[in-house]
Amino acid sequence: MVDQPLRFTPPPQARTTGQSGPSERLIVLSGLSGSGKTVALRTLEDLDYYCVDNLPTALMPAFVDAVREGQPGRYPRLAVGVDVRNRAEDLNRLPEVLATIAHRGLAYELIFLDTRDDVLLKRFSDTRRRHPLTSDGIALNDAIALERKLLRPLSSIADRVIDSSDLNVHQLRRLIATEFGTSGSQMSLLFESFAYKRGVPSDADYVFDARCLPNPHWDPKLRPLSGRDPAIRDYFATLPEVENFFEQVRSFLSTWLPRFEAEQRNYITVCIGCTGGRHRSVYIAERLAEAFRTQREHVMTFHRELE
Repeated sequence: MVDQPLRFTPPPQARTTGQSGPSERLIVLSGLSGSGKTVALRTLEDLDYYCVDNLPTALMPAFVDAVREGQPGRYPRLAVGVDVRNRAEDLNRLPEVLATIAHRGLAYELIFLDTRDDVLLKRFSDTRRRHPLTSDGIALNDAIALERKLLRPLSSIADRVIDSSDLNVHQLRRLIATEFGTSGSQMSLLFESFAYKRGVPSDADYVFDARCLPNPHWDPKLRPLSGRDPAIRDYFATLPEVENFFEQVRSFLSTWLPRFEAEQRNYITVCIGCTGGRHRSVYIAERLAEAFRTQREHVMTFHRELE
């Protein structure tokens, strides 16, 4: 049954018409394991999508109804991850489920992330993560082939197929944010922390060096923590030079980001670096994101050395 192509494809008008508001949308995100689905879903979450991963397809209409009716208007943008962890019969029912959602007045888009087999093999080898189908005792290359076979019906009806073979994590985040995060003149803003010893991110628009700030690494109690932990935040809160650094960077960006928007830029990456990429850079990136979220809709964070 799984090998047979799906014979039902929702009519094009079901994807775009109905009673949904101008900003209401549902993104259904699927793809191969290792293709970047988790990165894409986290990016959508940063863009204020209400995200659920690996939701059984049969429960999708109930999820949509619960969110829309429970608190109307609070979560106009939804995203659901669907992958091979669903049962085969549930995957085959997805077109029918999406048609049901469309008839209830919510526009949707099915996005499929694809990647070449050789790239998937390398990614699993580099990360040493387990493929979800190798638990059945089959080799990795056979698991990838089986997953591709199981998901072929979804890729065949996808509104868009994104090949992530030649995209790194940062480039994929940029692509997702650019495609699904912008509205009108709104520019997406990403604050990324990094370690200088691993190099400056290639997609940086601005780079600020936080190595001049005191380093919690030298305190044995603080060393295992990151800049997101309360103890690190309390430590930096006592240091006037850290506050001065943050405030000057915030002021600089507040002055110049509107100029980029005036030039129709839709995505800016601001990178904060320190030696190890765990404490100072993470703290400053988080503080900046918190400050700009009070002014903007599409503000994201990414901590390269913590991911």
